[in-house]
Amino acid sequence: MHISEFDYDLPEDLIAQEPLPERDASRMLVLDRQTKSWRDSHFSKFVDELRPNDLVVVNNSRVIPARLIGRRKESGGRVEIFLVREVSTQVWFCLVRPGARLRQGERVVFDRGQLEAELLDNPGVELREVRFECDGAFDSALSEVGSTPLPPYIKRPEGTSLADHERYQTLYSKPRGAIAAPTAGLHFTEDLLTQLRRQDQLVEITLHVGYGTFEPVRVDDISEHRVSSERFEILPQIAQRINETRGLGGRIIAIGTTTTRALESSAGDRGEIASGTNEATLTITPGYRFQVVDALLTNFHLPQSSLLILVSAFAGRELVLNAYGHAVAERYRFYSYGDCMLIV
Repeated sequence: MHISEFDYDLPEDLIAQEPLPERDASRMLVLDRQTKSWRDSHFSKFVDELRPNDLVVVNNSRVIPARLIGRRKESGGRVEIFLVREVSTQVWFCLVRPGARLRQGERVVFDRGQLEAELLDNPGVELREVRFECDGAFDSALSEVGSTPLPPYIKRPEGTSLADHERYQTLYSKPRGAIAAPTAGLHFTEDLLTQLRRQDQLVEITLHVGYGTFEPVRVDDISEHRVSSERFEILPQIAQRINETRGLGGRIIAIGTTTTRALESSAGDRGEIASGTNEATLTITPGYRFQVVDALLTNFHLPQSSLLILVSAFAGRELVLNAYGHAVAERYRFYSYGDCMLIV
């Protein structure tokens, strides 16, 4: 399939720039794969869509302050470094701007000098290898000088705010490691989570959202695109619970595409979930047979993105794009801080 088949028109004013005052106030488009229909709802009614034996699976990865603004140590020129993937202790693959100007061995200083970076390779590749140096713990220095890595379509002329620092995390986020939020989970409130726990319908897995989640598709034929690997972990008791739910005929409801990718990557030949820490290397495109996920809560995604392709593989390209057209006409809010879609 050609990447142009996953395009749609979106007015710029529908790209949500701010989160709603209440997390669960977002609208929710409920998409039925069997009847090929949809209806308008609100996320506050999410629990009403569940059946007694359903199990909701969330990704509890916590976003790190991955965006760093510094200056070249010699010339003082501005440099932006975006952490993408850890290679070894304090060595990361990073997006560097202006990457073409920084040669191997050049150093970048952040804030008052408590953190420095050295470029370990020459320009020529998109992701540069960078070694960081600091006096104390790297995580502490990163928290002090880094900022919330909001997507580029969310405009913050003066940088991210304290509100972003809080709202661009799910309420259940725990282990640090993501460089982007698993945004479908941003809609959940403490009250809703308490209700799901009381009903014993909530479990957590971890997939550290990496560059693969938002890396552009740069090929015309989507079969040639490969989503970069992302590390995930599923604890033994969680794998057992998911397998038991499937055995009893309950639905596995994945909260977000990252949860979906982790679950499907961990599935064996018969669809049983395997526990442990692994790398999600699966690229999901139309024609893929889902083995674990029965329903999916997800935000609205960018045109021609691997996330839109995944959602189209789950629900069908034509149905998804028609539903997106409805969402545009009804002025739903799009992308990370926007509204959501529940696909059943």
